[in-house]
Amino acid sequence: MAICTVATMHAAVHQHPRRGSVPTPRHRVRAVRGIAGATRATVTSEPDASSTAFWDYNLLFRSQRAETSEPVQLRVVEGAIPADFPAGTYYLAGPGMFSDDHGSIVHPLDGHGYLRSFRFHPDHGVHYSARYVETAAKSEEKGEGASWRFTHRGPFSVLQGGHRVGNVKVMKNVANTSVLWWGGRLLCLWEGGMPYELDPDTLETIGPFDLLGLADEAAAAQGRGAARQRQRRPWLVEAGLDVATRLLRPILGGVFTMPPKRLLAHYKIDPKRNRLLMVACNAEDMLLPRANFTFYEFDAGFGLVQKREFVLPAHLMIHDWAFTDSHYVVLGNRIKLDIPGSVLAMTGTYPMIGALQLDPSRQTTPVYLLPRSTEAVASGRDWAVPVEAPSQMWSMHVGNAFEEDLGRGGLDIRLHMSACSYEWFHFHRMFGYNWKNKKLDPSFMNAAKGKELMPRLVQVAIELDKRGACRRCSVKRMSHQWNRPADFPAINPSFANKRSRFIYAGSASGLRKFLPYFPFDSVVKVDVSDGTSRRWSCEGRKFVGEPVFVPTGGGEDHGYVILVEVRTTTYMKVPTSSLYQISKRIFKMYH
Repeated sequence: MAICTVATMHAAVHQHPRRGSVPTPRHRVRAVRGIAGATRATVTSEPDASSTAFWDYNLLFRSQRAETSEPVQLRVVEGAIPADFPAGTYYLAGPGMFSDDHGSIVHPLDGHGYLRSFRFHPDHGVHYSARYVETAAKSEEKGEGASWRFTHRGPFSVLQGGHRVGNVKVMKNVANTSVLWWGGRLLCLWEGGMPYELDPDTLETIGPFDLLGLADEAAAAQGRGAARQRQRRPWLVEAGLDVATRLLRPILGGVFTMPPKRLLAHYKIDPKRNRLLMVACNAEDMLLPRANFTFYEFDAGFGLVQKREFVLPAHLMIHDWAFTDSHYVVLGNRIKLDIPGSVLAMTGTYPMIGALQLDPSRQTTPVYLLPRSTEAVASGRDWAVPVEAPSQMWSMHVGNAFEEDLGRGGLDIRLHMSACSYEWFHFHRMFGYNWKNKKLDPSFMNAAKGKELMPRLVQVAIELDKRGACRRCSVKRMSHQWNRPADFPAINPSFANKRSRFIYAGSASGLRKFLPYFPFDSVVKVDVSDGTSRRWSCEGRKFVGEPVFVPTGGGEDHGYVILVEVRTTTYMKVPTSSLYQISKRIFKMYH
């Protein structure tokens, strides 16, 4: 089983009704010492050479050629499954196929979606299965035989062994970015296309799930229109953008088969209202200095509860976002069109994402507070004007956001997130990808200044007065003790959209000389209230994926952090699934 622990991916946990405690596994179990809040030291006994680091890094992105369609029982080889660990299923999505049989290597973000499940059962232990998402692109590139031939470029890649010049197959929906369990459906999502529905038990692909079509039909039936849009630029500029939009849409849709709206892969769940929140952008937004956001809210049965649309006068790229009781929160990553890159990208000899470049012209970060509640809409605040956070940062992932009443109508809004520097972030070089080479270069993710430039945990605090005007905004590191790169912040999901104290994130211990920052080999727990932190790290040539918190009831940190650990050697890698709780124990399962 090959698992890419470092490419963008997301997990979901579906808990079953509790039937009793989990028995001690019958297979061989090795007890380990509890770590009771102390930092677990890592001792690397194997040689730490540059060549070893190079191969360890590239083995993490080795293509997965086999599936595990029939569930297999995992053998516990260290520790024990805690008696209070909830019954349920841990789903993990990510890219699994990076190289074909004809010489093409694709960017990790263009790898075909590979879904894994770990089913925890109180009477039968843990069972593992894994299958590819049968997208239209996968069916074309894999076919009926055993051979793979990449025909789609994807947004980030150039095909070495396939059709290159004039290849317009850019929108390669690989359903590899996140997985969602909601309303009795299991969905795999991608940043730019329709979700795919899978059977939650067998992982067989059912087919595309037209969530936006379902929402738009419901909105039309209910007679719901768009939120009021304010033009912030001269009418001639807006008229020019309207003309450009009308010209681009038939090209993007007809030639490059881009959907009119692209659904973002990051979703949010509001536990207070039991709602699923999602957002979509227009296809032309990537090329024009105007951003269209449509926010959808669904009930537990995918019934549309609310739909709001906003148009912002800015050229932005959004990967993740946040929400509070009153607002949708968008942190604007500023971009601009790269004319030479656009010309090369259109020919197929350069990654399509090369048509864009970062825009570091301003030293602040725009934070758009878009009205979610009726009260926020009625406040009269000009939501098209962002709050300018006093730090230039490229937003990566949001762990939590919440708001609290300051009295007399004022609001205190907090965001706990990860962000990196514009100086480091690079669209098609991410993960060390270079389409001219057959291997990934780990030095890009481990640059000399990586500690300061790579993703880090930060808190953004915004104070609004009763009219919605910003009194003050600040950005600070979430922990004064932990200043190493960290990403994929996670919390106890029961504390979403309210004040939370603890954040868990993937991070790097720095003990690998030639891989000091990435891939991650640690989980860090940050106490936001005082900035203290605790760390757990794996040992030797092992790395970890993004953490997910599984609550067991009680306090905010009553539960377990579950993640996948990968051990590499020169010839093979053995994935393990690890459960981690600072005050309890570790258990590992091997397949």
